[in-house]
Amino acid sequence: MLLTTCYLYDSTMYLAVDIGGTKTLLACFDDKGKLLDTVKFPTPRDYDDFLIDFEHYLKILKVVNYQAAGVAVPGKIDRVHGRAVAYGNLVWPVVSIEADVERIVDCPVVIENDTKLAGLSEAILIKKEFKNVLYITISTGISCGLITNGVIDPAMQDSEGGQIWLQWHGKQVQWEDVASGRAIVERFGKRASEIHDQKIWQQIASDIALGMINLIVVIQPEVIVLGGGVVTGFNEFIGLLQQSLKRYELPLTPIPPIRKAQRPEEAVIYGAYELAQQRFGHHSKPKSKLAKTKA
Repeated sequence: MLLTTCYLYDSTMYLAVDIGGTKTLLACFDDKGKLLDTVKFPTPRDYDDFLIDFEHYLKILKVVNYQAAGVAVPGKIDRVHGRAVAYGNLVWPVVSIEADVERIVDCPVVIENDTKLAGLSEAILIKKEFKNVLYITISTGISCGLITNGVIDPAMQDSEGGQIWLQWHGKQVQWEDVASGRAIVERFGKRASEIHDQKIWQQIASDIALGMINLIVVIQPEVIVLGGGVVTGFNEFIGLLQQSLKRYELPLTPIPPIRKAQRPEEAVIYGAYELAQQRFGHHSKPKSKLAKTKA
């Protein structure tokens, strides 16, 4: 949805990009973090087509100059070389997204995993209350990110919590294969938002708790923030989830409070802005890596 047209040529502007498996969202922010304009387009299956579409839709935002850009990618990141090396629902090869976007936008670019950026956004909203925030998204799959003092924790930046192995009904399974949105549909024939039976939610809560307790005992976060499509039923299962987790609680591993994401639909795009602002947010526009290479 297009919010408004940006003509703020003299202001410090940031570009945020959320590359999804089916759709890509572009957004421009001012230096105060105000979302000013967005445009969305289908994510092409071919990467070269993506770059063509990206350049086309970027012009719709009508911003001449960007201070920096943050790009969210659904997969594993090679941060040293600015590449995406593995994806969730995309079939792209290993590609240098950072350099390619930088060439088109002509400003410094930083790329990061989409879940880590969503966690960054949500953690910054509650940074006055909590310094150590574990963000878990339960959607088609399950993923997580740890934010410490308002920064993506480097020790957990490549974590894939949804792939924790569990003993479930006598067999070894990965957490997201029994507790994700996809697993819920396969098991119960309904999306989480369509389920109102407390007995079913008890089963879902129990399966979510099985994986979550493993993260809690290792990380011991001050708070857990839940995002993703399954969280639309937050009120249906939060009490049941807390009850399930309490069964595992020990004096050395207390169960932290659990919050619902405040911006579940926009967390990633805000996180892309936050990371770009953290890396490149100062008064004069920094030179891009591409410009340095040319020089």
